[in-house]
Amino acid sequence: MTETADPTARALADRLLDAQVRWLLDEVSGDRFAEVVTRDVAAVLDVAATVRAGDVVGVEQLETTVATVVDKVGGSAVLADTVGVFADAIYDSIAANEDHTLGELVEREPVEALLQKIVDMHQTQERVLERLTDSPLVATVASKFVDKLVGDFVEANRQRAEKIPGMGTLMSLGQSAADRARKAAESNTILGDMAGKGAMYALKRTNNAIREMLRDAPVHDATMEFWDLHADEPISGLREYLTKQDLNELVQLCYRIAVTTREKEYFGLLVDECVQVFHEKYRDHTLAAVLGELGLTGEDIITEILRYGPAVVESAKRDGVLEQLLRERLEPFYYSDEVLKILTPAG
Repeated sequence: MTETADPTARALADRLLDAQVRWLLDEVSGDRFAEVVTRDVAAVLDVAATVRAGDVVGVEQLETTVATVVDKVGGSAVLADTVGVFADAIYDSIAANEDHTLGELVEREPVEALLQKIVDMHQTQERVLERLTDSPLVATVASKFVDKLVGDFVEANRQRAEKIPGMGTLMSLGQSAADRARKAAESNTILGDMAGKGAMYALKRTNNAIREMLRDAPVHDATMEFWDLHADEPISGLREYLTKQDLNELVQLCYRIAVTTREKEYFGLLVDECVQVFHEKYRDHTLAAVLGELGLTGEDIITEILRYGPAVVESAKRDGVLEQLLRERLEPFYYSDEVLKILTPAG
């Protein structure tokens, strides 16, 4: 503002400033606020219906925005602080809920379809079983599993045989011989190699059993029967499978995996690829059409603004905070040399 401004012009500027501030405050007060929101949202959507998304949003801009959201929000202190609290709250709700069943929460049809898809994924099953053979430790586990089955079978038969006079002694001798052979295998390289091959043989046999079970046995029906047993029970019954601490720790571990994965370069490449696909698909849509694809209508937007807006505005009006903000924004215009010159009386 010029220091030599005409006093009359300055007085007019003050009056105009006061009038516009009052007018703007009235625009966001009472029922008028809803009218203004409805009007302005409609106007914005009218403009959005004429603007193509690809003309105003470039793929690089979208990638940057999504990356910022993933980085800032995904690793925010809010999520870190609340993920465990949410887990505890969910468990408490589950533990107390006797009014709803699992079947009401999750429909049977998609569960059955998902299970059938998993059973039918033979290529995945074959690859997993094939990769298992690359792990000596897995082979050892399979060998112990087979040994356990055989051992249980032998023990059951031994108990039956001991009921026959003289058979108990023979079974004891056989067990002693087996124990000596096992100790010899542990100290003998050749026998150790044979034991290793035996472990791989056991793994292959285990894999074959799993493969045949998935393809031939009624796994699908048995699993759905297990589902049906729980579907009609209260959701509170789920707490029998884990404690509150178990759920909390599982959620925390999953969150930790998500956070650390988010930080990896490859995850960024995946996000960028998804953004590019999204941009390619919707770049020729208008902004209003994209909102429609997201399931949002003008009424939805208006409703949400009116849900929170009035309380925010009233809070800002309290103690004159909003009025002061409006005045600070408008003063530079009304006190500018151009406006004061217009308001200066001709003479």
